[in-house]
Amino acid sequence: MASFDFKTLDQSIKETEEWLVRELSSVRTGRATPAILDTIKPEVYGTRTPINQVAAVNIEDARTLRIVPWDKSLTKVIEAAIQNANLGVGVGSDDQGLRVTFPELTAERRTMLLKVANEKLEGARITLRGHRTDTLKALDAAEKEGGMGKDELARFKEEVQKKIDKGNEALEALFKRKETEVSQ
Repeated sequence: MASFDFKTLDQSIKETEEWLVRELSSVRTGRATPAILDTIKPEVYGTRTPINQVAAVNIEDARTLRIVPWDKSLTKVIEAAIQNANLGVGVGSDDQGLRVTFPELTAERRTMLLKVANEKLEGARITLRGHRTDTLKALDAAEKEGGMGKDELARFKEEVQKKIDKGNEALEALFKRKETEVSQ
């Protein structure tokens, strides 16, 4: 009885899920979330550095983040970087640091955010289909080399499809969670 190593496929599916989690975390909702600042890297001491490495980022209330730079001279640099990122948030500074406010989402903005999230979901699905195709080609090649019979090939292809279906369900669950978050 031949066997096939599904580790590469499993790892690829996991990486695709992790990618979607990161991408969806950058889709802003009406709630304040520090993850939205992860992609912003102000130039600090000559290098682009993530905000969370030069300041404390805390949630003040449902729609406000508080950023307290460890070096007060960085306040203006961080403020400019957030404004230039065009996230649709308000930024103001005071004696303690920066306050990032998230405006209430309009119905139009919610629709647009869901469309963006859906595009990211579709991108992840396409990636999964590519992983399925690669794995099926590897199975066909193994069968041609005489490494397995037709019955085993059919069983392995069925296993591949089950893994892809499970991966798609996980992606769909991530999207549904984001959809709920945006809709609130």
